[in-house]
Amino acid sequence: MSPRKMRVVANLVRGKSVEQAVGLLDTLPKRAGRIISKAVKSAAANAEERSGGDVSVEDLKIAAITVDGGPINKRWMPRSMGRANRINNRTSHLTVVVSDE
Repeated sequence: MSPRKMRVVANLVRGKSVEQAVGLLDTLPKRAGRIISKAVKSAAANAEERSGGDVSVEDLKIAAITVDGGPINKRWMPRSMGRANRINNRTSHLTVVVSDE
């Protein structure tokens, strides 16, 4: 998915608690909501596991979420009179940082 489409959804959950963010993302009609929700849940589970059980999901907050551009897959679409147009299939890199502070 293109970074521009994902940033719209990422900006909605920046700074919110993990529970609030997952609730909001699961009800959004945008496709990026499911992708970002999955990443937030994974980040929360990783934080809980690495802390050794000292941190619970209720205490976690999204400290930072960034969407950067990834590699672009370039495709060609045939057009009339022997011409061709390029189609860019954009990808993105999603980074989610959660903390208990």
